[in-house]
Order: sequence, then structure tokens, then C-alpha cells
Amino acid sequence: MSATAREIALRVLVSCRTNGAWADAALKAQLTRDSLTGPEAALCSRIVYGVIQNQLLLDHYLTAFCSQKPGHLQPPLLDILRIGAYQILFLDKIPDSAAVNTSVELAKLAKRGQASGLVNAVLRKVSKNKENLPAIPDRDVDRYLSIKYSHPKWLVKRLLNILGREETEAFLAANNQVAPLTIQVNPLKTDQEALEAELKESGVSAAAHHWVPGCLELSGTGDLTALSAFREGKFLVQDPAARLVSLISGVQPSDRVLDVCAAPGGKTFSAAFAMENRGKITACDLHENKLKRIREGAERLGISCVTTAAADGRVRNPAWVNGFDVVLVDAPCSGLGIIRKKPDTRYKKPDDLFTLPMIQSAILDNAASYVRPGGTLIYSTCTILPEENEQVVVSFLADHPEFEQDDFTLPNGETMSQLTLWPQRHNTDGFYICRMKRHN
Repeated sequence: MSATAREIALRVLVSCRTNGAWADAALKAQLTRDSLTGPEAALCSRIVYGVIQNQLLLDHYLTAFCSQKPGHLQPPLLDILRIGAYQILFLDKIPDSAAVNTSVELAKLAKRGQASGLVNAVLRKVSKNKENLPAIPDRDVDRYLSIKYSHPKWLVKRLLNILGREETEAFLAANNQVAPLTIQVNPLKTDQEALEAELKESGVSAAAHHWVPGCLELSGTGDLTALSAFREGKFLVQDPAARLVSLISGVQPSDRVLDVCAAPGGKTFSAAFAMENRGKITACDLHENKLKRIREGAERLGISCVTTAAADGRVRNPAWVNGFDVVLVDAPCSGLGIIRKKPDTRYKKPDDLFTLPMIQSAILDNAASYVRPGGTLIYSTCTILPEENEQVVVSFLADHPEFEQDDFTLPNGETMSQLTLWPQRHNTDGFYICRMKRHN
């Protein structure tokens, strides 16, 4: 008998907890392995992401109805209780009785039959009290927001220092929402009007992004890769924030462009569109399997100006020195700007983040040598922490007087030399972009 949505959700959550797997990759692999599609696959995905997005809040409620502290429960009982509680508290279309009974069955399938009584009792209490749930203590703002929106306390504290109470709460709430699905039109193969019409014929709703040109927001897509427009390379799945990198870089046809940390290739492809598939783009990554995916993506999109190179962004390549008009550095980062797409990112340990600015600075310092006199250097990340963004740039400019920040104009008319995008302000990924110009 094939596995159910809840069984697969449990497998994914266990894999994330025990193996450190990322939820999106583990979910995709498990759904493929078990051939789960349609509404059952959608339910499985909803449960996995919903449990991760609300994990601290679910544990707060479970603590009130369980004699054992959640952290003391034998795995995977806590995962099973979270799955059941999430359905009861967040999924209106699933009867509470079904959420309880299927969770009891999960306990039995997980060979925790002796604990099925505990699962039954706790989830029945959650169901009975769901209109009168235990309050979250609000004397400590850090702890209150941490529990309510299931973000670690250290991150909440950091955000409060950056944004203040009101906007921190808006950011945390946005991270628990579904991110819009945005694509960039491939001008090498179609135009926005024609693509909108083609997608509409396929049953997909498409609307122009409200301020980033060449981008469409989609709904009702189902499996994007099954669309003929996707197979024919007429669009690139890309957040508007990432799309802005090629706009801000100012790449032109016939430019020589280096994308230092290119995988999975979105910014490389967007640059190729802007360059009308002329000039030359060298896309780099450490791993050949990622470079292969870039080449495959370029072929699907009809891009021929891209070549790939296996390279460590921190190691000087003498052949590239002073060799490029534009160098893109989309540096490895904490990823705290894309929590709504990768919800488990929020649970990274802060200790893991301390070394990132050193890595980012090393890559940026090396990449600067590849910019020709008069050329452009772009530094970007998908995080919102100043220590990975502005502070890296300030340190870099202090060590490289031959560079200075260079103003750019956004599609909405604003002019600046660096930009931090926030999901609660711009409805994009959290993202940082800075443009710098080399004098000599």
C-alpha cells in the first residue's frame, strides 16, 4: 500500500531533525520516491512547511496538554504530535477527529504503539481547547514574538535592534506566509504579453509584477515544469529581488561578465537576457554537478553566451585579473531573507553565522581583482543582517580605495548605491544589493 501524505510528512520531518536535511530538498525527494502527486502531495507539503513554520508555537501549546515536556518525548512522537496539532489548529478543512486518528495511526506505524494512547489524549485536549489555548507570556517581547511566530529568540532580538517592534512583527509574520511565485520572461524567446496569453491558455493566472519589469506573478500553476512554456524555455523562475541584480549591474550586450558564485544560475541567465545573448558570461561554482545544471538551464532558455568554470571564489585566477566589465558576487550567506521559502533556515545556530562575513569578505576581495578599470562590481546576498551586508562593503571599501559605491536607479525611480529589500516592505525575498565602480 502506498504511503499517505501524513506518513511522508513524518518521514521528511524526521529526516530534517535527525540528518540535518533541508525541508525543501527532503520533501521533493520523498514525494518523488513515493510517487505522491495532486491533492495528497499538496497536503503533505502544507503539513511539512506548516509544522516547521509554527514549531515553537505548536510546542508551546503541546506543553500545556502533555505531562512530558516536548523535548523529553521519544522521537518521532514529538513530530507526530506536531503534525496532529498543526492540522487541528491551522487546517480548517480537516476534521479534528481525522487529525487525531491519523496521528494515532502514525504512532503505530512508527512502532510507538505503546505511545498511541498519549498521542490520542494530547491531541484530543488540543482539539477540545482550541478556542481557549494557553496565552503566550508577553512580559518579555523577545520571548513573546519568538513563540508567536516561531523564530529563535536570538534572531528576534537582532531584528528588534534593526527594525523596532512593529516592523519586526511584520517581518516575522511575512516569513510564515506563502511567497508569491514569480517568473522572469525570457525575451530571447517571447514577450510578456504573449507569455501571459500562453499561460492563461494553460489555466495559469499571470499578472505583471507591480514594480519590477519583465516579471510575472503566477497562481494556479500546479507543476511548473509540466508547462510547455517552461519546457520551451520561455521563462525563468526567479524572485524579483534576484531579478534586480541584472538591472542594477547595468550589463550591456557585448560585455564580459563574471558570475563568481553562480549556482543555481538565475542571475547568470537574467544577465544573459539583458545582454541579448551577446558578449560572454563566465559562471562559476565549486561543484561540477551545479555547473551541469547551469549548462542545462542555459540550453533550455536558448542562451549560448554562457560558459561555466569550476572555481573557488576565494582563490585568485591570474588569467581573469582585470578581465571583466562586470563582476557579480552573490555571496554565500545565512539565507535569512528567504525564510518564507526555506522555513527551516530560521533554526540555524547563530554560531554558524559568525564565520560568514569572513568568507564573504574573502570572496569579494578576490573578485575585485577581476574587475577592469572603469568596470562594475556587484555584491549581493539573500540575507538582511547588516554584518553580512553593509558592514562587509564598508570593510571592503576601506581596503580598496580604487573602488567607490556607485548610484543606480530602481524601476520605481528611487536612486541609491545600496539596497536592502524586505518581504514585509517590498513583497520580495529579503535581499541586499550594492553597486561599486572601479576607478583605476
